[in-house]
Amino acid sequence: MTKEHGYLDMDLLRFTTAGSVDDGKSTLIGRMLYDSKSIFTDQMEAIEQASKKSGVEAEVNLALLTDGLRSEREQGITIDVAYRYFATPKRKFIIADTPGHIQYTRNMVTGASTANLAIILVDARHGLVEQTARHSFIASLLKIPHIVYCVNKMDLVDYNEDRFEEIKDQLEAFSSKLEVNDIRFIPISALKGDNVVHKSTNMGWYEGSTLMYTLENIHISGDENHIDCRFPVQYVVRPQSTEYHDYRGYAGRVAGGVFKKGDDVVILPSGFTSKIAAIDTFTGEVDQAFAPMSVTLRLDDDIDIGRGDMIVRPNNQPEVSQDVDMMICWMSERPIMANGKYAIKHTSKDARCIVKEIQYKVDINTLHRLEDDKDIKMNDIARIRIRTTSPLFYDRYSRNRVTGSVILIDEATNETVGAGMIVE
Repeated sequence: MTKEHGYLDMDLLRFTTAGSVDDGKSTLIGRMLYDSKSIFTDQMEAIEQASKKSGVEAEVNLALLTDGLRSEREQGITIDVAYRYFATPKRKFIIADTPGHIQYTRNMVTGASTANLAIILVDARHGLVEQTARHSFIASLLKIPHIVYCVNKMDLVDYNEDRFEEIKDQLEAFSSKLEVNDIRFIPISALKGDNVVHKSTNMGWYEGSTLMYTLENIHISGDENHIDCRFPVQYVVRPQSTEYHDYRGYAGRVAGGVFKKGDDVVILPSGFTSKIAAIDTFTGEVDQAFAPMSVTLRLDDDIDIGRGDMIVRPNNQPEVSQDVDMMICWMSERPIMANGKYAIKHTSKDARCIVKEIQYKVDINTLHRLEDDKDIKMNDIARIRIRTTSPLFYDRYSRNRVTGSVILIDEATNETVGAGMIVE
């Protein structure tokens, strides 16, 4: 295998960073990029110059790598989420850097919706605060499989082991209420570089992994649902050229399970059955396809299949219903309306829906249900019931993040007004 192929085949880990304002997210991301040699020389020189101008002679201000965005926010420019890309010899990474303020809850939902892992920063001086609870709850709601609590600024508490253990106990007690399978705790100093990429010499008492080692080695292939076969059809491929005169394929991205050549399949909503004749990819035919591969399926039979249909296995089918309950993060300045009508997108399917019932709002600081408060404004999270114009083929979000998620759109403005996670 060539070096280039090896690079393309590397695992991709998507992770999001969250924390209160000034907990050190910018410095942490800067430190990871700097210590993993993922910064260009000209960027480094610019940061060194800017650090000197700001009077920080002793050490380079790594927060400046990301703080260009902060000044843009101050100018009133809306930046939802900043995505950064870097790679080490072991893995490729995409960082979703999400804002820390309460008014940016929707932005965190956007950035975290595809993440494998969430890094939640906790200031070693302050411990568990309201923002920590909020970000943890959103990570749990979005079913992010792995959470790493980084207790930052350990240098400001003299790298005290007892202080770290005290905060760890607080976080363990709180996170026991959350639905997250894998939770880890790492004491770090992003400013000084302790336990970020390199092992700290100041915290000999900590025997765990550094943050970068954790990110490079955490097992993520098991995060995909490889049990329930789901293939939402995005496009019907009919070249009708001389070479491929009779070619008919169904293109899309595998949303769950493993599809193999020769498998029996059923097409929803028609219920027609067939067998997989071949699985084509950009580089040629393959024997099997699994999430999240993008492929074209060819079937033994010519069946009328279109965008929004779903190919599944006969003995393992999704829920099919027009009445759907979901948790929704509201993203519009206009409140959600009971009996309001919206366009809905679910996998590759477009439909319309009406909000039948607003059941309760969630207080995302205490996790309590507010059943008397039905006024759902921007950044609120609520449980609602909708009825769609045509049936959706879905799984619970906790079972499949692709087939369990929807977005609601205001048809008048084409604005995305809500991100929903189907609960039943």
